[in-house]
Amino acid sequence: MGLLDEVRLRARHIVGPVLCLVLVGYFAYHLVNGERGFIAFLQLNQQIHEAKASAAFLAKERVEIESRVALMRPDRLDPDMLGEQARVMLSIGHPDEVVIFSRVIK
Repeated sequence: MGLLDEVRLRARHIVGPVLCLVLVGYFAYHLVNGERGFIAFLQLNQQIHEAKASAAFLAKERVEIESRVALMRPDRLDPDMLGEQARVMLSIGHPDEVVIFSRVIK
C-alpha cells in the first residue's frame, strides 16, 4: 500500500500544473487558429484590402462612364460620341475604316 499512497500523493501535486498547461495550450491554439484568431484577422485584412481596391477601381470606372454619358446629353451632344455609339450599336462603318474597339460596352 505504500506505493499506491506515494502515487496518489504525487498525482495531487501534478494535476494542477498539468491542468493549467492544458488550458494555456487550448487558449493559445484558439488565439492563433480560432474563428477570431490571428489567422482569421490576417484573412479579414486581406479581404478588406481587396474590397478597397475593387471599390477604387469601380469608382474610377463610374467617373469614366459618367463623363461619357455627359457627352451624350441632348443639350450638348458631341458628334464624335454620337458617331461612335451609332457604329457600336448598329455594327456599321465606312468600307475604308478600320475599327479598333478599346473596351466592351455592356
